[in-house]
Amino acid sequence: MLQPHRFDVTVMLDYYTPYVSGLTEAARLTAEGLAGRGWKMAVVCAQHDPALARHEVINGVHVFRAPVLARVSRGFFSPQLPLLARRLAARSDIVHIHLPNPEAALVAAFRGSARLVVTHHIDVFLPRGPVNRFGMRAVDEVCKAAVRKADLVITNSEDQARGSRIWPTIRRRRLLPIPSPCVDRNGGAPRLRDGDGLHIGFMGRITVDKGIEYLIRAFRSLDDPLARLLIAGDYTTVAGGSNIAQLRAEAGDDPRVRFTGLLRGDAVRDFYASIDVFALPSISESFGIVQVEAMMAGIPPVATELPGSRYPVTATGFGRLVPPRDPAALREALLEMAGLPAEDRKAGREAATKLFGGESFLDAHEEAFRRLLSGTRP
Repeated sequence: MLQPHRFDVTVMLDYYTPYVSGLTEAARLTAEGLAGRGWKMAVVCAQHDPALARHEVINGVHVFRAPVLARVSRGFFSPQLPLLARRLAARSDIVHIHLPNPEAALVAAFRGSARLVVTHHIDVFLPRGPVNRFGMRAVDEVCKAAVRKADLVITNSEDQARGSRIWPTIRRRRLLPIPSPCVDRNGGAPRLRDGDGLHIGFMGRITVDKGIEYLIRAFRSLDDPLARLLIAGDYTTVAGGSNIAQLRAEAGDDPRVRFTGLLRGDAVRDFYASIDVFALPSISESFGIVQVEAMMAGIPPVATELPGSRYPVTATGFGRLVPPRDPAALREALLEMAGLPAEDRKAGREAATKLFGGESFLDAHEEAFRRLLSGTRP
C-alpha cells in the first residue's frame, strides 16, 4: 500500500500491536478508529520483535518500526526511533506521543511545525531499588519535558492527572480528560467456567505492578472447594519480565487457581461470561480498561484505591474499592460483590456503558484534533 505524502496524525509510543497492554490498546483503538473516519494515521514505534515488519499497514494505520539495539528492564535502546519519528513529524500535522516514553523529550523537540499532543497514561513503575528509583525519576523528567512543549495534554481522568507525580507540570498545560477506549465484551459463552461455585477473574499483564499475589492470598483464604480463580494475561512476552514464578508459588498446589495465559478475540468475551466478580488488585494503575469492560458485561469489579484506577468505580457507583496490598479487605469486598443482586448488576452495566461505551473517546479525540488544527482551544 502506498504511503500518503502527508499524515494527519503521527502517533509515537514504544510498544505497539501485537504487543498487548492497556496503553498499546488505547493507542491502537484510537488510531484505527480515526483511520476508519478518514484520518491519515501513522504510528512510529519500536520493532520489539525482530520478526515484525519495519513498515506495514494494519487496519488503515501505517505502522513504522525502528530496530532495537539493546533492552534495559522494561525499555530498550533504539537510536533510530526518535530519528524516524522526526521524519514522520515533518510529514504530519499533529504528533501524538503516549507517555511514559523515554524518547518523548527528543521527539517533542524534533516535531517541527506539527502540533503536539501528549497522552499521559501513568507514571512509570519499577520494583523497589536504588537503580529503579533513579530510572523512575529520569523517565519522569523526560515526560515533564514533553508535557512542557505540548499544545494539549490528555489523561484518562482528572483524578489520574492530579494523582500523578508530574501533576505540577501537567496543571500548567491545557488538560483534556478522555477515558481510555473500552470494548463491549458481551455475548460470550462461559467456556472457562468449572462448576457452580464462585468464579473470580483477573485479566491483565502478569507483572509485579498488578498486585496479583495479594489476590491469590485473598482467594486462598476462602475455604470453598467449588470456588475458582481465573488469572488471564500474558506472562511470556511482557516488557521487563513477568513475576509468574512468584505467583505460581503463591498458588502452590491449590487446584482452584488457574492461569489461562493471554486471551484474544472471542476468548476474552468467554472469560467475562465465566466469572461472577472481577478483581483489579494493582499497586500501580491509571484507569483499568479491563475493569470497565467487566462492568459493561455486568460483572462488579473490586479495584484498589489509587488515583485513576478508582475513577470508574467512583463515577458509576458500581463495584468496591480496597487499599492496595490488603488481602483481607480484598477478600471481604469480593464476597460482598459476589452477592450483588441482578438488578444492581444491570444498573451498573448500564451506567458503565453510558459513561465509557461506544465511540465517545473517538469523538473527543477528533474534536480536540480539529480544534488544534483550526487554532481554537480544545
